[in-house]
Amino acid sequence: MIGLLQRVSEAAVTVEGNEIATIGPGLLVLVGIEKGDSEAQAGRLLERLLGYRVFADASGRMNRSLADIKGGLLLVPQFTLVADTRKGTRPSFTTAAPPQEGLRLFNHLVQQAERRHSVVAAGRFGADMQVHLVNDGPVTFWLRANPSNSLADNRVLSNC
Repeated sequence: MIGLLQRVSEAAVTVEGNEIATIGPGLLVLVGIEKGDSEAQAGRLLERLLGYRVFADASGRMNRSLADIKGGLLLVPQFTLVADTRKGTRPSFTTAAPPQEGLRLFNHLVQQAERRHSVVAAGRFGADMQVHLVNDGPVTFWLRANPSNSLADNRVLSNC
């Protein structure tokens, strides 16, 4: 499971002209679900998202987590994150989880986030979404909770 997290001043998701999710300061996380992912990867990714220290402390150093600042968490499903782009000019999505499994795991991630964090919002799985954000920094990190079936490749930038 992949999370592309961006520290934001604010973020929102719109579907068919209607705003369905919004947060103030916090993290916007684009979530990609791979074949072989399970609740274990969702749990590990969530743990990292809530504890990853990307917010400034009193000295201006990135030393505070989302949980520390009690910021918003906006989770947005994005299957294109799992694309294989190693060759050619067209991405392959063979490593993406099947839609039913992706939906189930995304919903699980959102439910667990709501249990553990006070400000959680989510995009809509499978929808054509417009994501609006004010990237704070910019600060962007790519995290990955490796799938259990070892489909991992050299794209890994930061293992969970």
